[in-house]
Amino acid sequence: MKQFLILCGILLVAVGCVKNEKTIVLPEDIPDFVQLRDVENIEWDKKAVEFGDRGIIGNENKSGVIGVGLKTYKWMWHLWGIENIYDTKLTIVGFHKESATVQPILVDGWTIGVGGPNNGADAHMPSGVIIPKPGEWAILLYVNEKLFDTLIYEINE
Repeated sequence: MKQFLILCGILLVAVGCVKNEKTIVLPEDIPDFVQLRDVENIEWDKKAVEFGDRGIIGNENKSGVIGVGLKTYKWMWHLWGIENIYDTKLTIVGFHKESATVQPILVDGWTIGVGGPNNGADAHMPSGVIIPKPGEWAILLYVNEKLFDTLIYEINE
């Protein structure tokens, strides 16, 4: 009986030490090229920063947004390093860290076309965006079905 109690105590300690991580599930309608590993490998310490003189918040010389906020907003996406802009599609995937939720944040689905140069970027595009709750968000950007960049935002409102 004493050995059984010791074993139960060891099991309780072991179970208590295991991280209580939430399972990440990709939505059924997410594009096939978005991989679970893309979400699992987010580098949360690489926060988006403001750069330039237009209030762009993102990763300088890669991607950024004017208009980061909560609820429904118009965001202006900016991309650098895009060569053939008129054949380029941008897929945007939102991931809320606390709830481990993957979802579209564009009001019209997952993917939009890009427009020409603006504010020093090679391509830009406006879009309606819905951020349903405050917290830390990773915005994964896919250009022509390949992971292009990840923007980490703290949405406080």
